[in-house]
Amino acid sequence: MSEKKKFNLEYEIKSSPRILYSFLNEANGLTQWFADDVTVRDQVYTFTWDDEQQKARLIAAKENKLVRFRWLDDDPQCYFEMEIIQDELTNDVALNITDFATEETIAERKLIWNNQIDYLVSTLGA
Repeated sequence: MSEKKKFNLEYEIKSSPRILYSFLNEANGLTQWFADDVTVRDQVYTFTWDDEQQKARLIAAKENKLVRFRWLDDDPQCYFEMEIIQDELTNDVALNITDFATEETIAERKLIWNNQIDYLVSTLGA
């Protein structure tokens, strides 16, 4: 199995950090853009896409700032993180995504994130 590499993506989002955060860590927020269905139990989020389930544990959360998840069936050092960055001068808000993928799947993963974030932006009406 080839090694996974960390990659970063950044998206400008026209939203307040508080509103954006609710879409990153609440099940009903995540359901609107990230997965078809999301349930949470004891910090473990079950994401469903087309009847396929994947579970991730919430391993870090800072209110209105950041959530970090680890897929339960993934390498322990791998995670995906969504960080809200607000420019102190302009108040512009960006969403920084950190994820891991193999060399072969990285382009596909980036495409998936681009599509997901498009959904998020349209959901926010931003």
